Amino acid sequence: MINLVQNIINGIKKKSNRRDIQISMLDFPPIGILNDDLTKQLENILKIKINHREFFEQAITHRSFIQVMNDSAIQSNERLEFLGDAVLNLVVADHLFITNTTVDEGDLTKMRSWLVNKNSLALFAKNIELEKFVKLSFSAAKALESGSDSILADALEAIIGAIYLDSGHEAAKNFIIYSILPVVVNNDVMVDKNYKSLLLEEVQSQGEEAPKYNVLEEIGPDHNKEFIVGVFVHNEMLGIGQGKSKKQAEQIAADNALKKLKEANM
Repeated sequence: MINLVQNIINGIKKKSNRRDIQISMLDFPPIGILNDDLTKQLENILKIKINHREFFEQAITHRSFIQVMNDSAIQSNERLEFLGDAVLNLVVADHLFITNTTVDEGDLTKMRSWLVNKNSLALFAKNIELEKFVKLSFSAAKALESGSDSILADALEAIIGAIYLDSGHEAAKNFIIYSILPVVVNNDVMVDKNYKSLLLEEVQSQGEEAPKYNVLEEIGPDHNKEFIVGVFVHNEMLGIGQGKSKKQAEQIAADNALKKLKEANM
């Protein structure tokens, strides 16, 4: 921890322009998974120019693929994902701040959350068929086929990080605003889908106690388990949901409960 803090201090003291720092190719050893044809295909779907192929090779390398390559010099896309996530949040926050001058902080935060969450990023990644480029182990590929959005969302954030390193902030900003956001917005993500929160507001507005969520059943083997969850108010089950995680099942159960309450009030 002491060394980490000292590294941060030393970096601040340098006072160098970030774009003037030569990024050593030693940090991005060539992997060889992007030949000329695949590089051109990736450029076409991203609508960008790739200058340093190594950045993008690392961006599409999932950590599970490291074991397949069996090369200690190769890194996964997690560091680029960290960078891309930061760039994405800054660009979207800046864009929302400038284009929504009468919206308060709470709603801006909610809007940003809708635009940059894993589901929205995976939606765009699927739209451009990014999964054809991401390198995975066999088991991770199966998880992706089963609907694991986090793999695609993480890869897209890593791609943003690679664009930032390769071409600078303006290129990354243009990619986010003119490529990602239009697709995401056109798919109705700008609505509140936190059904648990909406259900809580609804039942409390009626003077009822907070809903309780109980796991009713667990289905399947440990590596591919699904959960069935019921949501209860005063011991009455208002909705039921099934998902690959307890949180997903709870959200589906809450959504079904809201629909039931709406029908009852019609």
